[in-house]
Amino acid sequence: MNLSNAISLYLAYKRSLGHRFATEENILRAFRNAVSDRPMNRIKATHVLVFLNGNGPVTECWVKKYNVLSGFYRFALSRGLVTQSPLPHRIPLRTAPAFVPYIYSQDELRKLLAACAVACPGRCHVEGYVLRAVLILLYGAALRLGEALSLTIADVDLAESLLQVRETKFFKARIVPLGRDLTSAMSSYLVIRKDRHPASEAFPFFCCRDGRPVPRHMAQAAFRRARDYAGIERDGGPRRQPRLHDLRHSGAVHRVVAWYRRGDDVQDLLPKLATYLGHVDLHATQRYLTMTPELLHEASLRFERYAMEANHG
Repeated sequence: MNLSNAISLYLAYKRSLGHRFATEENILRAFRNAVSDRPMNRIKATHVLVFLNGNGPVTECWVKKYNVLSGFYRFALSRGLVTQSPLPHRIPLRTAPAFVPYIYSQDELRKLLAACAVACPGRCHVEGYVLRAVLILLYGAALRLGEALSLTIADVDLAESLLQVRETKFFKARIVPLGRDLTSAMSSYLVIRKDRHPASEAFPFFCCRDGRPVPRHMAQAAFRRARDYAGIERDGGPRRQPRLHDLRHSGAVHRVVAWYRRGDDVQDLLPKLATYLGHVDLHATQRYLTMTPELLHEASLRFERYAMEANHG
């Protein structure tokens, strides 16, 4: 059996179990492109290593590709599609530091939004006002990009300041409340959107110039242009630059900072934040809270207040 057919069988099997498997499919398709669509028994260890190693250092991406291929070859072995796995037996030590999400400052967020118009000239499929609204929603509601781009007109109830998020990472729909400022921003966006495109309930909330839903790759490309125009960058080369997904991280971290500053019970609020973000457990939320200097400072001030109260108790 050729690799393409084996991949199709594996994807069908995993999806029959309820897995979405979108990222895994992309990795498997990239593997097929890298080694060509040859018979399964003619894929050698050298072919696999070339795909895993790529052109850069060993990163989390190497491990992700390895894990996806491991699952695929376990399936292939169990079905008799191959007699042995060509995967390496050891995972090499990571030679690049773990990726740390970028937390945008308020000033950087303003620059990013201001750059949306120039990043989306007339020839672009994504218009500047659409990109701006997407960025605002990703930050303000801490949504995943796929969740935002999957919204329909019917999913956005601005009268009640609520979003119905259906296309979630873990197949669990959730209701996301919107603050006053975010509701106002989405209302302003919707006025323009309805003036330019049909807006029945089944139509996409975010659409291209031709009315079609905004594809993920177009949103990411438009964001990168806006980021470059805004002059937002960090050390580490092209692979470590601030991402669109980091708006979600930033929204979560800024919210926790605000809680610290108000003196709120952060431990009590973190489970609520996990639900808001659509996480299946609190550990995922804790990983989101990158310890920025600002967050460390607020946590330190909170500890000092507790210590002072204990000494005077």
